[in-house]
Amino acid sequence: MNIPDIPNNHALAMLLITIIALYFFRRDDIPLQTSSLAVIAILALVFTVFPFEANGVHLEPSSLFFGFGHEALVTVCGLMIIGHALVRTGALEPIGRNLAKLWKISPTLSLLITLLVAGTLSAFVNNTPIVVLFLPILISVAIRTKTDSSPMLLPMGLATLVGGMTTTIGTSTNLLVVSVANDMGIRRFGMFDFAYPALFAATIAILYLWLIAPRIIPKRKPSLPDTSPRIFGGYLNINEEGLCVGKTVAELRKLTDNQMLIEFIQRKPDYRNVIPLPDTIIKAGDRLKVKDYPDRLKEYETVLNATLYTDKHKVDSEHPLIAEKQTLAEIVVIQSSGLNGQTLKQANFKERFGVSVLALHRGGKAMDLGRRSINKVPIQTGDVLLVQGDDEQVQVLKAARGLLIIDGAANLPHSKKAPLALGILVAVILVAALGLLPIAVSSLCGVLVLLATKCINWDDASSALSSQVILIVAASLALGAAMMKTGGAEYMAQMFVALAFDLPPAGILSALMLLLAVLTNIVSNNAAAVIGTPIAISVANQLNVPVEPFILAVLFGANLSFATPMAYKTNVLVMNAGGYKFSDFMRVGIPLIILMWVTLSFVLSWIYL
Repeated sequence: MNIPDIPNNHALAMLLITIIALYFFRRDDIPLQTSSLAVIAILALVFTVFPFEANGVHLEPSSLFFGFGHEALVTVCGLMIIGHALVRTGALEPIGRNLAKLWKISPTLSLLITLLVAGTLSAFVNNTPIVVLFLPILISVAIRTKTDSSPMLLPMGLATLVGGMTTTIGTSTNLLVVSVANDMGIRRFGMFDFAYPALFAATIAILYLWLIAPRIIPKRKPSLPDTSPRIFGGYLNINEEGLCVGKTVAELRKLTDNQMLIEFIQRKPDYRNVIPLPDTIIKAGDRLKVKDYPDRLKEYETVLNATLYTDKHKVDSEHPLIAEKQTLAEIVVIQSSGLNGQTLKQANFKERFGVSVLALHRGGKAMDLGRRSINKVPIQTGDVLLVQGDDEQVQVLKAARGLLIIDGAANLPHSKKAPLALGILVAVILVAALGLLPIAVSSLCGVLVLLATKCINWDDASSALSSQVILIVAASLALGAAMMKTGGAEYMAQMFVALAFDLPPAGILSALMLLLAVLTNIVSNNAAAVIGTPIAISVANQLNVPVEPFILAVLFGANLSFATPMAYKTNVLVMNAGGYKFSDFMRVGIPLIILMWVTLSFVLSWIYL
């Protein structure tokens, strides 16, 4: 084994920064946007303070910002907007409606068709809207047929990841690998250039998800059972001998640890409504309109020495609290909601929709908030909210973008613009597939046509974009460029070849794919792909073998995001909606990774080496 020489100081610094970056990318307590921006800032600072020059070429720190204008990022953003337009216009609604009918006839055949349709759509559209489409359909099927939804949801979510591997536009990971390889002088892959090995492996994956996965998934209960606590309305009557007389609203709230929220005050003699400003003085006989959980309402009654009433009666065993005409709905927060990183209070959620949030589930389990208000918890994409409101309020929620109703009763949206939006997507794909325009140009033109024809507006377009995706792509491209120019990627390739020196080229290719598969389930798949691409090219050059299979090994390996919920954003959506546990993804995902790895290693070696 020949140990490569120690690289220059800048290359060593890049290796260290890369390790640190990958660590922070996987931290749940630090927003991915923050970690990505920090990586870009640190790289620019390092190369400004410590200039790097090799072979007479100076690395300009400003060149590290090129990722924000890179064609891969433009394409990713364009396709995200087009995918969101399909959801907003209901272009996929006929598919969902017909699949729902088919489930009544043959559940086994329907599951296979659902997996095939989900995978096929994900080859051309970002898989998030596909998962958003199928979740309520499958949950509705489970409710109506009184069957378990567990064997349906997880296989469907993984099928969209499998389908995304088959074309250059199937995932942002594919786009990044193809673009970075092209920047390094490698022939650009066409849209279907690697469809043969991908489809071969995808066929085996779909059969596994259809025949085996449903049988090894434990039965899971819905993430938010209907037995969750309910919000009730009542009136706290301020008694003359009570401690509250003469105190301000602010002082009353302080007595309840600032938990009690007063909607309005009814004041004698005509019981007119008074706005509960912080300095409003409470008088004897006032009735405070409040809403909260039953135990908290009774606690307020005791603390304030007040009397709790419904509309007509004092609350007691004969006249309990009631919640008439109130329904429960489960809401999944998706990227386009604009709620990510905000609290419900900051987003004015209650004021906008008029519903009460009863519970918050994250990572497949309910959050223990203690006495902390649920309105002050920062919301994350994939969170599931249990809300309560009347039918009209729930209908408003169903029409809101970025909020997915998973109660099984929501009708899919549909508009007259749906055929046009679908036609624009087909045109974008055909123009790129035929080589008439680059996909970056065709997708950008597609977005322009969507806006011009009013299929979407600018609010829809902006809500479709993800700051996480934009910044992680830009940071990954900056890391990859710096690794390549300083020689860090070359050094890692030499180390990889040295460690695997006893293996034939096919074995080294397989080992590289496995390394990326492990990495993508721990850190961002985009970061793993961009860092792995220059390493793959260097490995192929050192072995003096064709470079294409090694690039595809990185592309496929970085897409094997099956084993952990955090490996891909749709995994989180599926986990929360289906009430899955972390172990369920490992139980189903690890065998799938092994199947795909072995199959793709064999097929790539057979075709290229």
